[in-house]
Amino acid sequence: MTWSNWLVFCGVSLFMAFTPGPAVLLAVSNSVSVGARRAMWGSLGNAVGVFLVSAVAMAGLGVLLSTSATAFMVLKLAGAAYLVYLGIRQWRSGTNAFADTRRSPDESAPPATLRLFGHGLTVALTNPKSILFFSALFPQFLTQGAPVAEQFFVLTATFAVFTVLSHAFYVLLARGMKHSFSDRRRVRLFNRVSGTAFVLLGLGMLRLRNRLG
Repeated sequence: MTWSNWLVFCGVSLFMAFTPGPAVLLAVSNSVSVGARRAMWGSLGNAVGVFLVSAVAMAGLGVLLSTSATAFMVLKLAGAAYLVYLGIRQWRSGTNAFADTRRSPDESAPPATLRLFGHGLTVALTNPKSILFFSALFPQFLTQGAPVAEQFFVLTATFAVFTVLSHAFYVLLARGMKHSFSDRRRVRLFNRVSGTAFVLLGLGMLRLRNRLG
């Protein structure tokens, strides 16, 4: 892979990573609910999901999704259902990490951390658009004759790093607005707005077609 190809890929990755979507919304809502530091566990889960989705695309399953209506529909319904579930969960949540900076010992328990990691991972894995995106994007930046595994790792690691950086940016932005969430009514309003956004993203995924472009 040439430096020029990699730099172009960096530009595309930055644009895609910083464009608000389900993963960014999850990072922001986690930041408000459990705090900026713990919210990054969800972002790390999403980054791992990016690696898995990229591997799936490189294995040729992206082609399967683009040609099999049944496979695409199953994954699309799973992704939409999960986003709707997150939306309902967020709508009903009354948690505000910024209202009380004192943490109980249970809040940092491994199960809670794993749950945040799992949510980020699941959001990445249940989005068929991601698999189609990698399937369409990666071939344009691969150099023929060069080791595919090495190029796969470089491209995926680059995209995953930019994903974590974008989430960190949005999480810190939400953290900087912590004074806006000192009022319980504002917290409730934020939870309902973000919950509605999750539901709308889930319903919008149902309109996703099985071919990019």
